[in-house]
Formats: sequence, structure tokens, C-alpha cells
Amino acid sequence: MKDAVETIGNLIDKAGVSIVSSIDSDGYPNTKAMLPPRKREGIKSIYFSTNTSSLRVNQYIKNPKACLYFYNKRFLKGVMLKGTMEVLKDTEIKELIWNQGDEMFYPQGISDPDYCVLKFTASKGRYYSNLKSEDFNI
Repeated sequence: MKDAVETIGNLIDKAGVSIVSSIDSDGYPNTKAMLPPRKREGIKSIYFSTNTSSLRVNQYIKNPKACLYFYNKRFLKGVMLKGTMEVLKDTEIKELIWNQGDEMFYPQGISDPDYCVLKFTASKGRYYSNLKSEDFNI
């Protein structure tokens, strides 16, 4: 892969779904689909909005280890990113990723206590394309 940030960044931006994994209290991975990221800084930091009351938030607070997966079904390409997930509740970051229409999920707006931001920080990854996989560090 020539330019990991560009190649993987494009894959993330075009993926309609984010696959997000956390670790439960028994040490097992828990995986779910989420909406695409709200913001990303290269491929190192990726931000999502979610409900503070969600199972995933509770798991990340107890164990920040996380994994993300993005894929392109048509071209059979995918990337797994490993790292940590932080639960952020400060107003500045919540305002930064707020979208019009989010009131549907968070009726009290940015100050809704059930609205928080997940910040994923990647440390390494694995890229699959053209029947080959490639590990890389971030």
C-alpha cells in the first residue's frame, strides 16, 4: 500500500457502515454496526456520536480496548483498526460533531445527558485488498 492514510481514509469515508467492537466483562468481543464516523483526523483519530446510556459506552469505560472495521463490498477491500476508545462528554467536542437532525436521538440537544462522543485512537491495523492482507502501524 503506497499511502496508508489516503487509501484507508478513502475506504472509511466511503463506507456506509462502521463495525465497532468492544470487550465485555467476561473478556469476549462485542461487535455492532454503527453509522459512519462523524469526524476523523487522518486514520489515527476517529469520532462517533452515541448514547451515553448504551452498552458500548459502559464497556469502553471499563475497558478502552477497541477495534473498528470498514469495508468496500464491491471491491472486496477492508481495513481493521485496533486501538482504544474514549468516552468524551465535554461540550466543545460534542458541538464539533453535532449534525442537524441529531435532536431526533438527543431531544435536549448538545446538552442532552444521553449524548456523548466516542473517540477512537488507532495504534495499528490490517488492510485487505487484491486477495492479500497487510499489517501496518499508525
